[in-house]
Amino acid sequence: MRYDKAVENFPTTLMILEKLKKIGFSEKEAQVYIQLIRWGAQPISVISERAQINRTTTYDIIDSLTKKGLISSIKKGGITHIKALSPKELNNYLEREKVEFTRKIEKQQREMDSLLPELISLENPESTKPKVSFYEGEKGMRQAYEDTLTSTENILAYANVEDMHKGLPNFFPDYYQRRGVQNNIHIKTISPDNPTSIERHKQDKKENREMLLIPEKDYGFSPEINIYDDKVLIASWREKMAIIIKSKEIADFHKQMFKLCWTQAKVLHQKRKS
Repeated sequence: MRYDKAVENFPTTLMILEKLKKIGFSEKEAQVYIQLIRWGAQPISVISERAQINRTTTYDIIDSLTKKGLISSIKKGGITHIKALSPKELNNYLEREKVEFTRKIEKQQREMDSLLPELISLENPESTKPKVSFYEGEKGMRQAYEDTLTSTENILAYANVEDMHKGLPNFFPDYYQRRGVQNNIHIKTISPDNPTSIERHKQDKKENREMLLIPEKDYGFSPEINIYDDKVLIASWREKMAIIIKSKEIADFHKQMFKLCWTQAKVLHQKRKS
């Protein structure tokens, strides 16, 4: 990486350059932008020389920074000079980037919505038979829980909220519950009465959930089970893995067992309150 000697005398230059790169500047864009901020309006030939970037590339960079709305050109003695606008324009630049990114994602979502029926029509009937999917690591477990957000009915769960939050920090209160509410998904859960479960229980109404708390000293389980539609998710927080079994027969069995457990859990929950 090369800089003119004047720029090297400023110890903060490298730090600023790295930060500009983090918000979307290329290295050469950052070099030119910093130089324009520091030296004011300059002819392109001077910019090229000071930044030690060839003339053709400098023109490309000027064009790019102009499109970002961060620089402009003025005439001095018949020669075009390039000047940087106020650094405050960086906020406007990032706002435009955010809007453009949102539009791009929305367009991709529309394309996906139109494509999905066609892909489903190509699906091999054999692939819809009962099956088992395995997920591993934090990324895999997030993917497994994304599947539960497709549920068309109440999710029935045995869940140790404390272990869930430790296993996927910030995922459940900050993302999963919000998505569940948006999708109008309701959850019935039986949970050990540790401090984290008790705290989340206070948010039940807000998060479309009904939680029954049972004594942790007697029922301090860690793995989680979710039952929904024709699927059963089994998650091990300590081993960082999850399994989804797609089987109507197995899902129906677990729904019956949950109904039995729910009846007893209500008794234990009421004892805590009395």
